[in-house]
Amino acid sequence: MMIVGRIISGIGVGMLSTSVPLYQSEVAPAGKRGKYVVLNHVGFVAGLAAGFWVGYGITFWEGSQYNVYISWRVSLAVILIPCVIFGVGLPFLPETPRWLIEHGHYDTAHKSLYWLREGSFTESEIDAELAHIRENVETHRISGEANWLSLFRDRNLFERLWRASLLQFMAQMCGATAMKYYLPTLFAKLGLPTRVTLMAGGIESTLKIGMTVIEMFLIDRLGRRVTLTAGCVAMGFAMLINGVLGQVYPDNTNSAADVVCIVFIFIYALGYSMGFGPAAWVYGSEIFPTSVRARGLNFSASGGAIGSIVVAQVWPVGIDTIGSKIYFFFMAVNFVCIPIIVLFYPETKGRPLEDMDLLFNKAIGGIEDVDEHSEPVLPKNASRPSQS
Repeated sequence: MMIVGRIISGIGVGMLSTSVPLYQSEVAPAGKRGKYVVLNHVGFVAGLAAGFWVGYGITFWEGSQYNVYISWRVSLAVILIPCVIFGVGLPFLPETPRWLIEHGHYDTAHKSLYWLREGSFTESEIDAELAHIRENVETHRISGEANWLSLFRDRNLFERLWRASLLQFMAQMCGATAMKYYLPTLFAKLGLPTRVTLMAGGIESTLKIGMTVIEMFLIDRLGRRVTLTAGCVAMGFAMLINGVLGQVYPDNTNSAADVVCIVFIFIYALGYSMGFGPAAWVYGSEIFPTSVRARGLNFSASGGAIGSIVVAQVWPVGIDTIGSKIYFFFMAVNFVCIPIIVLFYPETKGRPLEDMDLLFNKAIGGIEDVDEHSEPVLPKNASRPSQS
């Protein structure tokens, strides 16, 4: 029963983990797109923190055998609360204007965009944005890029696909999966009792919520590449400290060193929440054209799934065989990611989704920084939508 339940819930999580950032990227104004897509990761880490705190609270549920029988079921049933809220709220959300235009519902697309922009944009700006979206959709439809095979056949699209997939892969290979799956076990190896390990996991995840909220306000100011590289530096340095202290003071022979290791695990978590955690989804959700955006994001998410599987198998074996030296492996992964991001990932902050073609046409053959203040190509007689 548990295995079947995990499979079913895994399918649901797989669908939502790509659909939510996809929706957010398509409805957000260009200048605030990063902020809105990062909200997805805020919800993710909030759910993770809630899971740790529920686990911690259940440890106090003691008593008869019946209580033990009920307690773990209650911990799983808590999941129904956000599921019900999510399910009840979905019918009240409008479909994205880009999807509506792609399927020929132009009047409904205008109503949807007006609903999303009313109060922040003038009607002429909304009409100009809608015309820009429609022109882009029609262009890709004429070129035949609506077919998912174009992600592999068209060089421009494949340039985006491998970048998004590699970014998701690196986001897991940096060690995030190990920290997510094995954090209580990791704290236990540092000498913490079971109940305290769950509490420490809750504290760590709660701190990540705060850091991700800060990231919401930074990613559209500093850009995707800056936050990604800064996160890699923080994570790599945290892994280095944990690896060195584990070698200098093996088998928890120094309590002060163990405390420092715990602190740097928190620093690692903050680095992930500032970098790969939200930014990988932001980047992947914004670089594909409307006709293949959903397919491109789904394919790239599979890169993260592969990285997650690899790390989930490598980490426990590494801890058991080489001990704290496994931290050096993940340290190296984080530091290697830095030049890859700098060299192969063009900055996308502040650019309308319809301008990604121009950006990646320039990127083929080498990254060229494009001024984010340059004007996109709009239909004739249309004014540029406000970015405010």
